[in-house]
Amino acid sequence: MSSEEILIIGGGLAGAEAAWQARRAGVPVTLVEMKPKRFSPAHRSASLAELVCSNSLRSRSLETTAGLLKEEMRRLDSLTMSVAEETTVPAGSALAVDREVFSRRITRILEDEGVRIVREEATSIPAEPQTVLICTGPLPSEAMAKALQDLTDADALYFYDAIAPIVAADSIDYEKTYWASRYDKGGADYLNCPMDEETYHRFVTEILEAEKVSPREFEEIPPFEGCMPVEDLAVRGRETLAYGPMKPVGLIDPKTGKRPYAVVQLRRDNAAGSLLNMVGFQTKMTQPEQKRVFRMIPGLEDAHFFRLGSVHRNAFVNAPRLFLPTFQLKKDPRIFFAGQLTGVEGYIESAATGLLVGRNAARWSKGMPLALPPPTTSLGALVRYIVQADPDTFQPMHVNFGIFPALPDDGRRLSRKDRRKAHVERALRDLDAWIGQL
Repeated sequence: MSSEEILIIGGGLAGAEAAWQARRAGVPVTLVEMKPKRFSPAHRSASLAELVCSNSLRSRSLETTAGLLKEEMRRLDSLTMSVAEETTVPAGSALAVDREVFSRRITRILEDEGVRIVREEATSIPAEPQTVLICTGPLPSEAMAKALQDLTDADALYFYDAIAPIVAADSIDYEKTYWASRYDKGGADYLNCPMDEETYHRFVTEILEAEKVSPREFEEIPPFEGCMPVEDLAVRGRETLAYGPMKPVGLIDPKTGKRPYAVVQLRRDNAAGSLLNMVGFQTKMTQPEQKRVFRMIPGLEDAHFFRLGSVHRNAFVNAPRLFLPTFQLKKDPRIFFAGQLTGVEGYIESAATGLLVGRNAARWSKGMPLALPPPTTSLGALVRYIVQADPDTFQPMHVNFGIFPALPDDGRRLSRKDRRKAHVERALRDLDAWIGQL
């Protein structure tokens, strides 16, 4: 087993977190990142750990699996979580960050930590004996995608992902909007654009009739349920949006004292509050149609769009068929995978796999036994799902309570809230015990 430095291919959230963990374990790291020499269709910043479709790292609450996973990562010395707390912006009960500051800060920390960052496109996977972490994310370059197909002896699986627009804050008519969080949880961190019933139905009609990006390469690609384009939701029924991203529940309009029929919510995208992200409005409408349709939203009639929505192809490998439980390639265990390429979905999930794989790659390079968190933890449950799912029906997955092992049956009938609390308490207790054993 080689004692040479670890090579990490890809500098997204997973690659950056893995590099941090390996360096903290005292192992030399080279991280190869193709930006800024080459950008994927979704990326635009030269910094590492770039956040693309949202600045939100989801809920802070320990009543949610996203909040629990973040707490587990904190206890495991996560760079992602440390920097997220340093660069946070108001977002109610969610943890959101200033994306540019977040990425620049992580890049600088890794440089200061001694990670060797090589700015070039990786077009192949080195042969033995080097330990390799593949963290290309869901948008590998053409050459790397071909290398991955050759490595895995299988075609990659694909689905599409969609990005929501970002609006310049100074272009919004605030007389028609109001700041509030649902049920007043957290601060008044969301800008709400209320619609009456007539406006809502006219808006849905225009979404359905708007010109969409030509599907071509996306025609046979199933969408991921957690990031559905708004027009795909609208096709399911005219009221779907009103029960989904435009749900008005808990958002009383202070101007009328009543709940609107539907709302469009925007969230700060940077610390200065100069940019606002349209929550849940991922789209594959053409750019001219986005401007026309989204300017129907009350308050956005003269909106300036800093970034319009887009659709891009996301790739993931068939992890249950290819991986050992440690996210190593079965046929070549010196090769580890982390991030969205493994089939996890979400920023936090991607960073969490990078955390675990970075630690284990360091242990591998030192000839130490590898370690997996208990399946009762959110990280352990997610890892178990990825490597044990049915390979014939495998699809990307967010962390959720449905993948956790059942609680012990003590004869009590617990409410949903109490079951979640019990899962969280068990997870953190078992995680702390595991950390103590390490």
